This record gives sequence, C-alpha cells and structure tokens, in this order.
Amino acid sequence: MIRLTDYPLAVLLAAFFVLWLSVRAGSGVLRRRAGLEEDLREDFGVVLAAIMTLLGLVIGFSFSMAISRYDQRKTLEEAEANAIGTEYVRADLLPAADAAKVRALLMRYLEQRISFYTTRSAKELESINAETARLQADLWSAVRTPALAQPTPLSALAVAGMNDVLNSQGYTQAAWWNRIPRAAWLLMALTAVCANVLLGFMAKRAEAERTLLLVMPLMVAVALALIADIDSPRGGVIRVQPQNLIALAESLKVR
Repeated sequence: MIRLTDYPLAVLLAAFFVLWLSVRAGSGVLRRRAGLEEDLREDFGVVLAAIMTLLGLVIGFSFSMAISRYDQRKTLEEAEANAIGTEYVRADLLPAADAAKVRALLMRYLEQRISFYTTRSAKELESINAETARLQADLWSAVRTPALAQPTPLSALAVAGMNDVLNSQGYTQAAWWNRIPRAAWLLMALTAVCANVLLGFMAKRAEAERTLLLVMPLMVAVALALIADIDSPRGGVIRVQPQNLIALAESLKVR
C-alpha cells in the first residue's frame, strides 16, 4: 500500500504548505480580532508553550521510533548475511552433489536478497519476492532430501542452518513492515497545526508575523520529512544498504 510517508520530499512540501496556511489562519484571526488584551495574551502564551512542548515531545518520540526501526533493519540485514554465510559453509556436511546444488542455490538466493534491499520499483519487488519464495522452496528441498536419506547429526546441522536462512528473511520482511503507526503521524500533524495556528494568533507585529510564516512551518516540516525518510525503508536517501550481503557475495565469488 502506497503511503505519503514513503516520499519524504512530498512530506516536506505538504507539511510546509499546510503549516504555512495554519500560521496564516492564526494571523488572520489576530487581524480580525484587532489584537489581544494583555491578560488574555498571557493565558494564550501558557497554552502555546504547552502545545509547543507537546509538539516537541511527539516529534522526539516519533524520531526515536523511526531510529529504532532503522537500527532493527540494519541488524537483521547483518543477521541474514551471517545465516547465509554459515549455511554456505555447512553445505560441506552434505553429499558432494547435494552440497554443490545448495551452494548454487544460495548464490542465486543471495543475489535476490541484495536486490530486495536496493530496488525501489514496486513491480520489480513483486518479482523479487516471487523468485525468493521459489528459491526458498528449492533450498529447503535441497537439504531435506539428503537429510531424510541419511539422517545424521551432521546433516541435521545443515538443515538447522537452512532453517535460520529462511527465518532470517521472514524477520527482515516483518521489520520492513514495522512502520510508525498512522495514529502517531495524525497526532503529530494535529499538534503541529494547532501550534502554528496559535503561533500566528500570538504574533504582535507584522515583522514577527512574516518570520513565523516561514521559520516555524519550515522547521517542523523538515523534522517531519526527516522522520519519514528514516522510517521509510525504500523512500528518501536514508536507507539500509546491504553492505554485509554484498561483502558476503564478493567473498563467496573469490572462493
């Protein structure tokens, strides 16, 4: 499913436009009201400070959520590379013909896993997922057949290693689906809009109003775009690079 947060630049532009309108709406109310009395301005200042604090907390909490998910994806990429590399070595525990078949399948599987991390095309991703599922079935069959024919502790190690390979892909996929909830995005958006409306409403001078029309919406929009960039596995520029999988592929090719 396509999400706006998969496009950080779109988040930046949309958030800046909406928040700019929010400040303008607040300053428009201020002009129609011809200013606030000092006692009311003090009360509004307290409310504004509370909302700004809440906005900072919500943005900080969401940023922490995005960072933790990004770190999880990086950790699982490393774990996936380790699982594939271990199973490649454990293939020696199988009969020679079966070991060669498993290694060949693992090399093709490794290429698909690297493509999974690097592609941005939804159509290509569907093809990658289909090929990955097919290779997983072939890999399991390649270790199951000799293990059933000669059930030994050594063949059991090869089966266990293949199980880790298959499981690691499932854990990775689950981590890529684990995104910041839409409710959190909605809370950030509503809090940011309210903060900018009150900020425009509290502006006393035209000079201050013009500054608020640009600075505050821009800074909040940049923060939201950064969170979207980190939280999106395929969108933006901050993405998990399959460094461990690429290094593994290069090391296996030179053997």
